[in-house]
Amino acid sequence: MTIFTEDQARAILTKAVSLSKADECTAQLSGSINGNIRFARNAVSTSGIVDDADLGVTVAFGKRVGTATINAFDDASLGRVVARAEELARLAPENPEFVPAIDKQAYRASPTFSAATADITPDYRAKVAGDSIAACKGEKLVAAGFLQDGQSFTAFANSKGNFGYQRASGLDYTCTVRTENGQGSGWVGRNLQDSSAFSAATEVRTGMRKAAASVEARALEPGKYTVILEPAAAAGLISFMMNFFGAREADEGRSFLSKKGGGNKLGEQVYDPRVTMIADPWHPEAAVMPWDGDGLPRQRQAIVQDGKIASLDYSRFWAQKMGKTAVGSPGNLIMSGGTKSTADLIRGTERGILVTRTWYIRMVDPQTVLLTGLTRDGTFYIENGQIKYPVKNFRFNESPVIMLNNIDELGKPVRVAGDESSLVMMIPPMKLRDFTFTSLSDAV
Repeated sequence: MTIFTEDQARAILTKAVSLSKADECTAQLSGSINGNIRFARNAVSTSGIVDDADLGVTVAFGKRVGTATINAFDDASLGRVVARAEELARLAPENPEFVPAIDKQAYRASPTFSAATADITPDYRAKVAGDSIAACKGEKLVAAGFLQDGQSFTAFANSKGNFGYQRASGLDYTCTVRTENGQGSGWVGRNLQDSSAFSAATEVRTGMRKAAASVEARALEPGKYTVILEPAAAAGLISFMMNFFGAREADEGRSFLSKKGGGNKLGEQVYDPRVTMIADPWHPEAAVMPWDGDGLPRQRQAIVQDGKIASLDYSRFWAQKMGKTAVGSPGNLIMSGGTKSTADLIRGTERGILVTRTWYIRMVDPQTVLLTGLTRDGTFYIENGQIKYPVKNFRFNESPVIMLNNIDELGKPVRVAGDESSLVMMIPPMKLRDFTFTSLSDAV
């Protein structure tokens, strides 16, 4: 069994903590059941279910810390893992950035669990693959995709009386559709907490339309263009940027939020005034656990408000050092936008380029968050509010900081997965000025 009830988890954690003779002890128990199915060339290639559960125990003698893990939960196993953690702690050097375990906290549950997703069966996965493949075969297209679904729980307790328990679920679907001659490619992706809102037969049509429309792509000269980034394309860049919102990195001069001469840019105008981003663990479409990895309660908080930096992420050590109050690190990112769809933004564009996806994104300059990467799976030229023809893919060199200062219009946010972070994101489609394409790519 890998999904424990709250009572079962509490009993295991309480026992583990009680066995420790260290100055303090924290135990975390987690488990998951994850199913998947993969298909390529219009045929299923692999499928499976992975279930696992493990217990991690961290103890401290003064500032000496040791951690051990185990995946057996009888009394003898609990005794062994606690003893091993204590043995390692006695051998460890003192940690100069040690902070004690957190005190007892109050957590407000968030809606992270869907019974429909937790109840997904192999037959459901087979139907998702079958629906995707059948639709493509009917139009002489070739599908390759991956569905992963899962349910999990997380529980923790410490010697100061803190305890938390919550279940979660999620579904992630992607499908790349190619033409039979390999000259056209389209893509679709969905990230959901509740599978009842998902239909592969409907979603795959997006990838199919783009694949068929992207044949015989024309070359455009690299340069600066007005672009419409679909939410998944924008998320690839923005999720990279969010890794640099740490207060310590900014204070130490190691981030784009560092101020010349010392300090950080908290409260300063960094983006277009239309940029507002919040974290909200209880957001109905993007709920996340109500605590972070340290067990600190998360809260609804502004990260960027009207283009100004509203908050930075303080670790417990850095908050203590700088005289700040540490709050839970954000688990999601909700970006404000408008009401228009991607299609609406296209209709309002005289000339520009539509980007379905950004891919293979890499850092060029951490100080400015200058990134490089490629477009793929559907890049199109827009003229007089209509998609006129497909264009060859580009390599881009662009900073999301600059990008979010060149906004023409924002559409309606949708849920996407952050490629370079663990954040759940709500990101709008974006119409942007002067997006920098540096070269062409022959890849489809």
